[in-house]
Amino acid sequence: MIFFSPQQLRRALKEYMEHYHRERNHQGLSILLIEPDDSVGSVAGKIECRERLGGMLKYYHRAA
Repeated sequence: MIFFSPQQLRRALKEYMEHYHRERNHQGLSILLIEPDDSVGSVAGKIECRERLGGMLKYYHRAA
């Protein structure tokens, strides 16, 4: 990615940190999330994809 301003870099870092803490599985935590949402682990609902950074980061979850 090429950033043209500090604001763009800050936004990209914020998006990545949200993904890292709330959506990415971690091997050191037995494939768990650091800060899971309340809906994580539900078995009912349609599976949806959340994209961050223009689709570079993807997270699949069930709709509440």
